[in-house]
Amino acid sequence: MSKIKIVVDSTTDLSADYLKENNITVVPLNILIDGVTYEDQTEMSSTEFLEKMREAKKLPKTSQPAIGKIVETYDELGKDGSDIISIHMTSELSGTFSAAQQAAQMTDSKVTVIDSKFISLAYGFQIEEVVKMINEGKNIEEIVEQLEVIKNNLRLFVVIGNIDNLIKGGRIGKAKGLIGSLMNIKPIGEVINGKIEMMHNARTQNAVIKYLMKELDVFLEKKEIIKIGIADANAEQLVNKLMKSIKEKKNIQKFDTAVTTPVVSTHTGEGAIGVFFYGK
Repeated sequence: MSKIKIVVDSTTDLSADYLKENNITVVPLNILIDGVTYEDQTEMSSTEFLEKMREAKKLPKTSQPAIGKIVETYDELGKDGSDIISIHMTSELSGTFSAAQQAAQMTDSKVTVIDSKFISLAYGFQIEEVVKMINEGKNIEEIVEQLEVIKNNLRLFVVIGNIDNLIKGGRIGKAKGLIGSLMNIKPIGEVINGKIEMMHNARTQNAVIKYLMKELDVFLEKKEIIKIGIADANAEQLVNKLMKSIKEKKNIQKFDTAVTTPVVSTHTGEGAIGVFFYGK
């Protein structure tokens, strides 16, 4: 059986140590701040980005990796005959998946390109599962099939930190945004079929936690929880409150946590969190 190598983009919210230990190749997205371009995670960390975004004159922009760079990556990794799984953040929020598909047509290496349909740790979790499956000796077809099952057992909620970022980024109507700014509403969305669908408007942190706990209850009616992940954009107080509530009410003690990727936080704003549930 051919060896299987993994390619991801820089939005996984997995630690650099984990990616290195598991020989995962990262093709970084680009971040443009006040006319200067940085490679995500290699030239700027998620924490550094939040500081830069606060000081920036204009809302930072992000762009997918150059197709040529992805082709070079595939050529290099596949020259020893290895198969490649290239899995990326949802195609609804980035052109990275599409760029990877195009690059796969331009290389002699055998590449399977997968749309994770998620962002942040819910995307990163799928990569962790791919690593496990490769170590178990599963082939590409089995991995692709199992990933579809995993996606159907994931839910990801996004609490918007600063609605102004969504307005500037063109992700939400100005009228709706104006109301949110004036009333200090924290909109809560869910990633459904790869898109962020707005589900609820909360006015306080406690209201955010109440809504997320209600959704966790709904999830637990049908599934046993296996993993919960929380990524944030400088929203430590909200994260701690949410974890405390889950620990006390559901007796779930272990969480994956991370500072979320610039590609997400540029749209959701400082103070945002993403919460995923995975169960069977």
